[in-house]
Amino acid sequence: MSVKKTITCLLLCACLPGCKNLQDNTYTEIDVAGFEDVIKHWNDQNDKDPQPRYQLKQITKIADNILVYQRSNGGWPENKNPLRIMTPKEIKLQQSLKNATDTSFDNRNVYPQIRYLAEAYLQTAEDKYKQAVIRGLEFILAAQLDNGGFTHSPPSTDKYYGHITIMDDVTSGVLGLLQEIKLGSPRFAFLSADLVNRISLAHTKGDHLLLKLQVSIKQKPAIWAGQYDAKTLKPTQGRAFELASVVSRESVDVVRYLMSDPNPTQTKINAINHAISWFKNAALGGFDMVKIEAEPVRYKYHTSTWDRIIIEDKHAEPIWARFYDTDSNLPLLATREGKRVQSLADISRERRTGYDWYGRWPAKLINEEYPLWLKKHHL
Repeated sequence: MSVKKTITCLLLCACLPGCKNLQDNTYTEIDVAGFEDVIKHWNDQNDKDPQPRYQLKQITKIADNILVYQRSNGGWPENKNPLRIMTPKEIKLQQSLKNATDTSFDNRNVYPQIRYLAEAYLQTAEDKYKQAVIRGLEFILAAQLDNGGFTHSPPSTDKYYGHITIMDDVTSGVLGLLQEIKLGSPRFAFLSADLVNRISLAHTKGDHLLLKLQVSIKQKPAIWAGQYDAKTLKPTQGRAFELASVVSRESVDVVRYLMSDPNPTQTKINAINHAISWFKNAALGGFDMVKIEAEPVRYKYHTSTWDRIIIEDKHAEPIWARFYDTDSNLPLLATREGKRVQSLADISRERRTGYDWYGRWPAKLINEEYPLWLKKHHL
């Protein structure tokens, strides 16, 4: 059945006695994987939260939660768990914050809400979900800089909020949504041709900038920086411990985004190949990062019930630092105060357990996804 016919049937059904109850019992769960990061941050910051959660089939309850959190500018504040059953007091508070400008793309935010609401609209035909999707997309379009970039937390430009951001998949996540709509995704079939056209233009502009932002180290194209100055487009510092550098974890998702283009240009193909080459050369060996038992400690943003240490292990699988120096191409670590240090042990336990300094993020990309991509495009 076409999207249009599905929505029509739902609208007719809604007028029949008892049909609403039938719909409530036949809603299909909507994937909430996109909210994994914001939910994790909520849970970390509210480890004693007594509120129950909605079941995944309660899609209208979850969607209505998302509407409560949506600001009048169309965006959403970060780290709000859409599955929580809010108290009346919490709902009233969020309603009072409707005009707040605390919106952010941080922690993979905004684009998951838009996707969820689009799915909710297709199942329920509730116009409020459609309008919220449109407002969310208008927020993204308004937030895009003239050069095509997306900042951390528009409209704010305080501190690092005004930097063009790769961290936490800000740019790749937003562009992934715009590309999905541009390519004609069925879940967004209800959008007007004019809006889709504007989204397509925004995607093209952002896509071109992302390719331009690929950092060269020692005169060879490498990967992407965590943040860039919005005017000079030079790598710059984010939070105090996120010094100007290239970032391996999020660059993996940048490459995945670039590989999702069904018809990549030669420029894009070259960017992908260069990034994969850098990942292979930047792999570290001879050690591993492991968890050890430790006395529980409550910090501001999380509770630590373990610690991390580095051990020598000549048999360990390749591992990557999260950050690399843009001059030396060596791993880069820093304290919460912004002091560069030489080892994980020099970083406080709060940052050792509350941040990922080493990981194996590129492994699957290199060993599985990239070979399949080459084969798909006959490269």
